[in-house]
Amino acid sequence: MRLSELKNFLAGNDRFTITLPDGSQVPAHFHVTEVGEVTKNFIDCGGTVRRDRVASLQLWSADDYDHRLAPDKLTRIIEIAETELGLGNLEIEVEYQGTHTIEKFGLESDDDALRLTTKLTDCLAKDACGIAKKPKVSLSAFTAAASGSCTPGSGCC
Repeated sequence: MRLSELKNFLAGNDRFTITLPDGSQVPAHFHVTEVGEVTKNFIDCGGTVRRDRVASLQLWSADDYDHRLAPDKLTRIIEIAETELGLGNLEIEVEYQGTHTIEKFGLESDDDALRLTTKLTDCLAKDACGIAKKPKVSLSAFTAAASGSCTPGSGCC
């Protein structure tokens, strides 16, 4: 989800929930502690220089059970970050406290709810690593070779 999509979602809802990939919900009293930009400059295993930019939202659940972040307040926070940080319409990455460390998620919307989605690692240079997907070949396409080929019991193998 991009920032513009999140703002459109928020504009259409007076309340919302956030669901984790395991189906549990982020407590309704969560805070958005940060809206920022994360830029990652790196070289993949094939030697290609790459740059990745995302808008980062950090969620935090405290003991403030009476708090509830309203959609219009989150929109205002995002708009300040867009202006002050020059975010642009970046893809969103959400940080949320896991069991042992901060976990990173993607973000999607479903009607009146937001859903955190899992993120996976991947090789970005499969061709350079020699692990590019090879085409699948049907064995039924192969036919027996003409005479002179090795046959069972011929002793050629």
